[in-house]
Amino acid sequence: MKSLAILLIALTTLLSGCVVYDTPHRDGDRRGEHRSERDRDRDGVPDRVDRDRDGDGVSNRRDRQPSNPTRY
Repeated sequence: MKSLAILLIALTTLLSGCVVYDTPHRDGDRRGEHRSERDRDRDGVPDRVDRDRDGDGVSNRRDRQPSNPTRY
């Protein structure tokens, strides 16, 4: 039982460093980019979690067209 616990601890320690984080492209290359990874206003926050998706200064909740920076 003790050796099993040591083995599990060793495995979790080994696997804890295996994390992949894909950073968004800053150069404007949109080829192959999935829709949920878009960043219309290029502020570094993906549109799916951005509170101001189009970057016009009006929050998405109050913006009638949250994807159009010229209208709110």
